[in-house]
Amino acid sequence: MKDVNSQELVSASAVFKHFGANTVLSGVDFKVHAGEAVGIVGPNGAGKTTLLATLSGSLPLDSGMVLFRGKDVSNLDAAQRCRLGIARSHQVPRPFGGMTVFENVLTAAMHGGGFSLEEAYAHSIDAVTLCGMLPVANRRAESLGLLDRKRLELTRALATAPTLLLLDEIGGGLTDGEASELVDTIRTLQGRQITIVWIEHIVHVLTQVVERLVCMDAGRVIADGTPQEVFANKTVVEAYLGGQTA
Repeated sequence: MKDVNSQELVSASAVFKHFGANTVLSGVDFKVHAGEAVGIVGPNGAGKTTLLATLSGSLPLDSGMVLFRGKDVSNLDAAQRCRLGIARSHQVPRPFGGMTVFENVLTAAMHGGGFSLEEAYAHSIDAVTLCGMLPVANRRAESLGLLDRKRLELTRALATAPTLLLLDEIGGGLTDGEASELVDTIRTLQGRQITIVWIEHIVHVLTQVVERLVCMDAGRVIADGTPQEVFANKTVVEAYLGGQTA
């Protein structure tokens, strides 16, 4: 759990998001302190990915507020927030076509991170090495399989040198061995003082990293605490586990 003396890094207050008549986020309050690794769980359609999109700036708020390092960033777009230190990976990988893996990462560092070519190159080499992408660095990104595309999503996000890293289903489709490598990588990021918010359906992978879980259902936060506390919560059991105890 968070250090009580740590700084509140990002917070969402009374956030609403609608798609037509469908309310996807219904007055969500969510806070993360610097250095935390927080997992977000919940059934499909709970609003998890939409929450990440409103934090990253990929989706505008309908109402509410997002603060980052105490600054109101509610009206900033994703590119502006990225340069402030908020990076995100997507559940469905979106590599830049016609570029190699390394060119993808370098582009992210320059345009997402706002670095000079020299700085971007250094950040890109570091990210590619950390994520185990050196063997495929010169391959065209569109030729990668799903797992390497997911790794590329993480690598591009890291190349922007984020303070806050938002991960959306980065473990989906991984084997147990690959998931273990992912856990090792995420732990390395924690050692670099990167704050992590991670949506993941593979709970046993998630709980190897995070000490705090937030459970969402129907666009609301219904539980927030340690993994043990959250999965002992009767509301969570009903909403997330369909009434079946874990």
